[in-house]
Amino acid sequence: MFAVGNLVAAQDTTRVSQALKSAAKLKKAVEKNDNKGVADTYVGMANDYYNQGNYAKSEEFLIKAKNIYQNLNDKKSLEAVTRKLAQSQEKQNKIAPAISNYSMAAQMGYNEKSKVINANDVARLSSPSAEQKVEAIQNNINLSKKGNEQADLAESYSQLAEVNLQQKDVSKAEENLTNAYTISKREAPQQALQINQKLTNLYVEHKNFDKAIEAKKKVLKEDFVKENSQEKVNQIQELADIYIKKNDKEEAMGLLKNAYGIALEKGHTLEAQKSVKKLDSLYTISGNTDASVQLYRDFLGKLPDLVSKDRSLVDNKILEDTEQRISQLEKEKELKDELIRKKNVFNYSLIGALILLIGLIAFIFRTLKKVQIKNKKIALQSLRREMNPHFIFNSLNSVNHFIATNNELEANQYLTKFSKLMRGVMENSTEDFIPFQQELDLLQNYLALEKTRFADKFDYEVDVDENLNMQSLQVPGMLVQPFLENAIWHGLRYRMEKGFLKLNFEKNERHLEITIEDNGIGIEESKKQKTHHQKTREGRGMKNTLERIQLLNDLYKKDITCSVKDKENNSGVLVTIKINLG
Repeated sequence: MFAVGNLVAAQDTTRVSQALKSAAKLKKAVEKNDNKGVADTYVGMANDYYNQGNYAKSEEFLIKAKNIYQNLNDKKSLEAVTRKLAQSQEKQNKIAPAISNYSMAAQMGYNEKSKVINANDVARLSSPSAEQKVEAIQNNINLSKKGNEQADLAESYSQLAEVNLQQKDVSKAEENLTNAYTISKREAPQQALQINQKLTNLYVEHKNFDKAIEAKKKVLKEDFVKENSQEKVNQIQELADIYIKKNDKEEAMGLLKNAYGIALEKGHTLEAQKSVKKLDSLYTISGNTDASVQLYRDFLGKLPDLVSKDRSLVDNKILEDTEQRISQLEKEKELKDELIRKKNVFNYSLIGALILLIGLIAFIFRTLKKVQIKNKKIALQSLRREMNPHFIFNSLNSVNHFIATNNELEANQYLTKFSKLMRGVMENSTEDFIPFQQELDLLQNYLALEKTRFADKFDYEVDVDENLNMQSLQVPGMLVQPFLENAIWHGLRYRMEKGFLKLNFEKNERHLEITIEDNGIGIEESKKQKTHHQKTREGRGMKNTLERIQLLNDLYKKDITCSVKDKENNSGVLVTIKINLG
């Protein structure tokens, strides 16, 4: 009945801090072979994900914890984690497994109170009549009040509201959701946001837009929203949606402009883009094309600075790395458990133990060597490279060209491709080497962008040696892009007839040989056509690329070489890059 939108959890910095702490605890527990500590850490991580609304991830870690507690015969912890697992599954509408886990928790109940609470939840989910559901929920409300368990109390009121709606008792549902919100906002902001969304959805569904607006304005006044700019923008956008449904487009526009301004100021790229799209839709409906064009121009002009301020891009990368580290620690724990099991086998057979020991030593040596190599690579990732500013300027200028020519469809399509390319580059900005497939995708995306801009100036072709391993091969990210840009903007663009650009990746013995060949006007002719001002400007893109090649050679001993020369008869330029695959 309630369609709860995606609610952003606490600020990204808090999520990052929680993830790093969990990784540290897990590492310590794994090193001490403390299975209880490992399981407790999984439960903490599951609770963090649950509070963020990521119930699938919460379920994943709760299952891991449950298995460990079962092996340890820790009945008290097993009961608690089984109940939490049932709650995570219920949030995902996995009713059958949720009932099963509530029932298991009731059977193993550590005390009489927990038995009753879990049994009530089984009755609530499995009873056929609404009256039986209400009775079960009311029993849990009474128990939560006695134990002063506010989060459980708020959840029970929210569950009661859903049953009220099944009984067509809207006023009672409104009352119970209001109670749930009042209780949860004190200690559980994420839960309060979810309940507020249920309440506003209820009002909107029954066309009571004024009450929906009042409820949304109320949550905007809460400290946990005012102090979280990203959540504030989301709530303002949801308020604007209510005004749109109320057919008050002027008020909705004002709110969306406010949300857009906050997103720009605080560096929330996706939220700013969402506001722009909603405003554009309203302008389109009202026939105000000029305002839509001006809005997109403003957004494009501020996009580079906005992306540079967007902390979530960095935080998401840290979270991803932390999750990988947690996964690695889990594998280390599995390895240690396996070692312990195999050591027990040692007592039964001396010959078998000796053979096993040799195999284990070799396996551990290889594993430790891989870990050391990975740690060294992480330590060497101290320099970050930015996209070529000249490329960003040219891309934004291209979008501006489409807008200026009233080609809004092309502008939107170009912006979508450009945003995808920029996001890909930003995600790989902390990595000195990325999978070859990712690099190839980025370059093809870039060429598609330039082809859109200069459709009548050139065609292109990308050839890849079938002997190259697209997934395991690691190459420097966006190393080739500046050479492609030079070929297009300084060579092919000035041809009278349509030119051709060929990008080739070939495995040559122990080297990856990359060639960029065009039939443009050539280096010498390009220099002649430059103005005095252009000649005095320093080519930062090429200089940075050459400096980067030198740095990669110093750090990784890749022996990367680069050659740029005119072809015969001034028939274009040939660039050859060789990368040692050894």
